[in-house]
Formats: sequence, C-alpha cells, structure tokens
Amino acid sequence: MTLREKIDKVLGNILVVIMAVMVINVLWQVFTRFVVGTPSSFTDELARYLMIWIGILGAAYVSGRNMHVAIDVIPRKVSPENQKKLMSVVYVIIILFSLTALVIGGFRLVYISYLLGQSSPALQIPLAFVYMVIPISGILIIYYKISDLLKK
Repeated sequence: MTLREKIDKVLGNILVVIMAVMVINVLWQVFTRFVVGTPSSFTDELARYLMIWIGILGAAYVSGRNMHVAIDVIPRKVSPENQKKLMSVVYVIIILFSLTALVIGGFRLVYISYLLGQSSPALQIPLAFVYMVIPISGILIIYYKISDLLKK
C-alpha cells in the first residue's frame, strides 16, 4: 500500500466519522427540540463546525481522488500530448492556490484566532482548532497534486 493510498484511507475514515457524528448530533438536536421541548444549546454550533470540516477535508479527499467537478471543453479539443501539458499547468495553479490561500492564509487565520483567544460561544473550544482544517486541507491538496505531477 502506497503512502497516497494510506492517506486516502485515513482521510476517508475521518470523513465517515465526522459525518456520523454530525448525523447523531442533528438527530439529538431534533429529539431535544421536538420530544423534550428544550433544544440542546450546543448542537447547532457543533453541526456548523462539523460541516466546515466535512466540506474542506472532503475537498482535499476529492482532489486526491481526482473526482472534482471539471469543465473539460478545452482538454477535449487538444491532442493527448497537449492534454498532459494542460493538466500539468492546472496542477501547478492548484498547488499555488492551495499554498497561498489555504496553507499560508489558513495558518494566518489560525494564528490570529489563537492570539486573540477566540472561542466558540456554546462549545467554548478555541476557534483556531476549528480553522486548523484549512491549512491541513491545503497541505493534503498540495501533496496530492505534486504526486499527480510526478506520475506524468
């Protein structure tokens, strides 16, 4: 099993666990709201943060599996050799975007949130922890795209 396959498996399992926790959390919210009559105070916030983690980590997972949405009008019209060149350019653009926006920008967001001591209102967890998924996902996307570039 290659490193990429191991990362895919771990990341996929993490996403399954997060999704399961989110489903249980939302069911608890519905139960407390409609059966008990007093909605739970933390479930809305937890569902929001879990959705952030699912969305951003899921983007990294999909990027690694090359299952992301793509508009393939231009690649269809060029030769197979030029398709490889075009994909290499696309991968480099993805790497640069991930580096600047997700990794550098994400770490800055985490750092500023940590310095300011921001915490969530209901759960009282540091928001830096919630935002940490952004640079983690960026690093994973960069790894996947560099791996894709080296395969070509």
